[in-house]
Amino acid sequence: MGSVKPVALRPLLIVLLVLVLASCGIVRPPSMNPRGEDTFEDDIRTARTLTEEFWKQQFSRIGETYRPIADFIPYSGSSGPSCGGQPSVPNNAFYCPVGHFIAFDQDWMEALWTEMGDGSVYVIIPHEFGHSIQAQLRSTFELNVEMELQADCYAGGTLSALVNSGVLNTEQGDEEELLMSLAAAGDPTDDWLNPAAHGTAEQRQVAFAKGYRNGVAAC
Repeated sequence: MGSVKPVALRPLLIVLLVLVLASCGIVRPPSMNPRGEDTFEDDIRTARTLTEEFWKQQFSRIGETYRPIADFIPYSGSSGPSCGGQPSVPNNAFYCPVGHFIAFDQDWMEALWTEMGDGSVYVIIPHEFGHSIQAQLRSTFELNVEMELQADCYAGGTLSALVNSGVLNTEQGDEEELLMSLAAAGDPTDDWLNPAAHGTAEQRQVAFAKGYRNGVAAC
């Protein structure tokens, strides 16, 4: 996922998405931190653990075996692992199908966590796991943007399931954090033919809300 500055959205869309996400809270498993305050590391670890557990259960329901990612790699700047001969870049998180791993620029992620709230972690990490699911299901797409929006939808469906199961608690303002995180990662223009397109802020928010409202089966 790349990062760009948030763009203005239509007020009606914001209202609709807030209504869809109004029950969404960000992870606070009981007694995870003695003071009741989650750290960045807590949220990263919890987002990974709960997302993988969710998909393990989903695969089991359809008689398949979920294959956990081989590694979960934090890096700084340009020091990240390469993927298929392509170097990692700063300010990014990605799934690498070649090594079946997820890597993320921890400085960038922590800056988002600090500036936007912990909702950013629970958008980005499930999104990247969404790409690992696409690889395991051997999903095919004509356009890159279709793949990215499905991963957003998977992220929304994952988060919804975790909230509804009770393993995540809600806090006031979480829905705004999620919307800001999605907007910050949106493309500045609607160029679906761009091989690097991820979708505009509005498109990404709608895809996430679709998954949140209807579950990952709707993605």
